Amino acid sequence: MTTSRRAFLKHTGLAASAYLVGSHACAAETKFQVFDKFMEGFLAEHKVPGAAVAVSHKGEIVHSKGYGLANIENKLPVPADALFRIASISKPITAAAILHLVDAKKVKLDDPVIKYVPLKPLEMPGQKLDPRWQAITIHQCLRHTGGWDRDKSGDPIGIPRQIARALGTKPPVSPQQIIRYMMGRPLDFDPGERYSYSNLGYLLLGRAIETAGGEPYEKFVLKRILTPLGITRMHLGRALPSLRAKSEVSYYDAKRATGRCLYPPNAGAVVPFPDGAANFEGYEAHGGWIASPIDLVKFASAFDTPAACPILSRSSIAAMWQRPPGLAGADSKGKPRAAFYGCGWNVRPTGMNGHNTWHTGLISGTSTILVRRHDGVNWAILFNTDRDGEGKVLSGLIDRPAYDRL
Repeated sequence: MTTSRRAFLKHTGLAASAYLVGSHACAAETKFQVFDKFMEGFLAEHKVPGAAVAVSHKGEIVHSKGYGLANIENKLPVPADALFRIASISKPITAAAILHLVDAKKVKLDDPVIKYVPLKPLEMPGQKLDPRWQAITIHQCLRHTGGWDRDKSGDPIGIPRQIARALGTKPPVSPQQIIRYMMGRPLDFDPGERYSYSNLGYLLLGRAIETAGGEPYEKFVLKRILTPLGITRMHLGRALPSLRAKSEVSYYDAKRATGRCLYPPNAGAVVPFPDGAANFEGYEAHGGWIASPIDLVKFASAFDTPAACPILSRSSIAAMWQRPPGLAGADSKGKPRAAFYGCGWNVRPTGMNGHNTWHTGLISGTSTILVRRHDGVNWAILFNTDRDGEGKVLSGLIDRPAYDRL
């Protein structure tokens, strides 16, 4: 299902974009018709139930459409404004909230993150607390250089039952419980030494937002980041299908994985993995938000004109794209990496005094991508499954073809 451009712009209060007016209107409309055919073919080729797309140009929404089915069983089509789990695209949202607090002088990027985490570590038998925890900074958590390597010690978001046993409680486990468990474990490398993607670091940033912002994480983000951008439908998602938003899609694990449900009243029942077997509500600041692609391109477009951004200063926007020091930003010989992780975004300098920035997300039943291109074209593509039949992640498959067509 798609909204007409006129109806959509009227609904959102957006003016017509130069991208689609005057002599270029016909060509632009044709381009999106071609893109729609590409998306329909992509879903058919890779056996994807449903997807939704939104595109903006210089701050204006110029295209939005749903494809395929939001719910296979009931044959419900995907509307253009359907809500999806966005997985790790939650990280740029959390990063913006931290930088908002930096602008308000309530947080410094070089502050130890532990200063804002009033939690007692769960001390492991036979282990001493790792003193390096005291050295991890806000900046390092934003850049994934805090000292955790999930390839070495695993990702705590995937072991809720183990964490619950260690804490003497029952799953699901909260972000706070995950942090307490991990605070009792040693780091994998010295903070700042190198880059290694870490969901845990963003759970810590969520606690910093609560402490410094004086409000629960979700409430602060809604009030200070999303509402000023006209984004009103985003919120943290729920694990059980019965508790999801009315306009939220259903999720289909590509491998049809199942597991024991963590959430009452269905705790212990065998369910599809996205429907309560994953500790989804504990993903929160690193991967727990739901949004439409329209919401996401509104968020991404907020940084296109730094002087006019309603949520961050020019300096904070510049900090998002700044190359990190050391091995996170350069190789062992000191050569700058072609792409790196800034504050909440992957960044690729274009050589034209600009950047391409992006983030993807992947959890059971969901694959997502949000792209900000140097020429002012931004887009979000959200799927309600994670991989194709060959196990290839959908965001990776769609990335280059979408870039070339948009």
